[in-house]
Amino acid sequence: MPIMWNPEQKKDKFEELKKDINYLLEENINLDTLMKKIVILLKEKIDYYNWVGFYLIDPDKKDELILGPFEGDPTEHVRIPFGRGICGQAAETKLIFVVQDVSKENNYLSCSPNVKSEIVLPILDEQGNVLGELDIDSHELEPFSNQDKEFLEWICHQLSPLFKNKYNNVES
Repeated sequence: MPIMWNPEQKKDKFEELKKDINYLLEENINLDTLMKKIVILLKEKIDYYNWVGFYLIDPDKKDELILGPFEGDPTEHVRIPFGRGICGQAAETKLIFVVQDVSKENNYLSCSPNVKSEIVLPILDEQGNVLGELDIDSHELEPFSNQDKEFLEWICHQLSPLFKNKYNNVES
């Protein structure tokens, strides 16, 4: 069972991870490899991040997400229409969703009976178009604080220009 971190522990861990991610960004690796390295890093270093993955906008169907690199148990949700589930809602509304107890959600797509909470952050370009998402599931209730949200927003902000370069034909 994960140990719940206090704010100071989270601050220190997130600062350390920002350095690691900045190092990865400086490596000039392709986006798919970078995303894979980030999901591995997050899942390994943050014990309450039990499933970490990216969803990308389908280049042929702009209102649908397709599963990208992830770490954790396999999921049957490899394609998610906008509006469906927490990921689909985040894509449709362009808002961050922090769900501290998924059992209280009506529009939740269950990936595993072990998942108790989820945070989904859209990756937006400078015009506000959705380019993809970062999705994290936890087996703990209420693990996500504002510190998690701010740290994960930082990651999405760092990745946005790279997504835009790779998927420069995306409009939503």
